[in-house]
Amino acid sequence: MSSSALPQIGAQPARQIRQRTLLGDAARRFARNKLALLGLVLVSLLIFAALFADFLTPYAYDAADPVQALQFPSGDHWMGTDEVGRDVFSRIIYGTRISLAVGLGVTAIGLLIGVPLGLLAGLTGGKVDFLVMRMVEVFTAVPALLLALLLISIFGGGLFNVIIALGIVAWLDSCRLLRAQLLSLRERDFVLAARTVGATGSRIAVRHLLPNALAPVIVAITIGIPVAIFAEAGLSFLGLGINDPIPSWGKMVGNALAYMRVYWYLGLYPTLAIAVTMLGFTFLGDGLRDAFDTAMNQ
Repeated sequence: MSSSALPQIGAQPARQIRQRTLLGDAARRFARNKLALLGLVLVSLLIFAALFADFLTPYAYDAADPVQALQFPSGDHWMGTDEVGRDVFSRIIYGTRISLAVGLGVTAIGLLIGVPLGLLAGLTGGKVDFLVMRMVEVFTAVPALLLALLLISIFGGGLFNVIIALGIVAWLDSCRLLRAQLLSLRERDFVLAARTVGATGSRIAVRHLLPNALAPVIVAITIGIPVAIFAEAGLSFLGLGINDPIPSWGKMVGNALAYMRVYWYLGLYPTLAIAVTMLGFTFLGDGLRDAFDTAMNQ
C-alpha cells in the first residue's frame, strides 16, 4: 500500500481547529443566548419600521385634523389621535426613525471622538496618555445630561442640535474601553513575539492590537444606542429636544401628561415604544458582551 493511500491521521481535526475563529465562536455563543436572539429580533423590527415608515403608516405624521382630536383607538386610528387630531400610530412609527437616527448619530460622533483618543492613549502612553485621561476625568466630573442641557439651551433644540449635544459627551466609554484593552494587549505574548521577529509598531497595531481590542467597543456601541435614545426622550419630555411637528416618543409622553387621566393611550403607546427599544438593544448588547467575553466562556 502506498503512503498516499494511508489515512491522514489528525489532518481533519487540524483543519477543523484552523477554521475556528474568535468571530465564529462568538456567533455560536450568541446563537445559544435566547434573550440575545430576542433582542436581535426586536432591533431588526425597529430598523424595519424606521426604513419603511412611509409604507407602514396610514397617515402622515404631521397630518392634523381638529375634528378628529382625542379619538380613542378605533378601526380608523389604531392607537387613537392626539390633541390636534394626528394619528398616534403613524407618529409612533415615524418616531422609530427619529429615535434610531439619534441613537446612531450620537454613537457615531462618540466613536469619531473616543476611538482616536483611545488609540493615542493606549498605543502611545506617557504624556499623551496622561493628557487624554485628564480630559476624560474633566468630562466625567460634569453630568452628561446637564452638559447636554447647557448646550441645547445655548444653541436651541432640534434633531441636529440634540445629536451634536449628546454626541459630545458620548465618547468617554469608547475611549476608556479601547485604551484599557490596548494597554492590556500590549503586554501579551503574541505582541512580544511579533516584536521579536521584527514587526514594526504600526503593523503590530493594525494586525494584532486593533482586531483584538474592537470586541468591547462593539458591545459599547450596542449599549450606547439605547442610552442616547433614552437621553433624547428625556430632553424632549422636558421640551428641550425635538421640535414639533417631528414626532419624538419623549415629547409625546410629555404632551400626554395633561390628558392622561382620561386619554390614557396618549402616554401608554410611546412609553411602550421606548421600553421595547431599550429592552431590545439591552438584550442585544448583553448577548454580544457574553459572546465576545472569552474568559467568561472558558
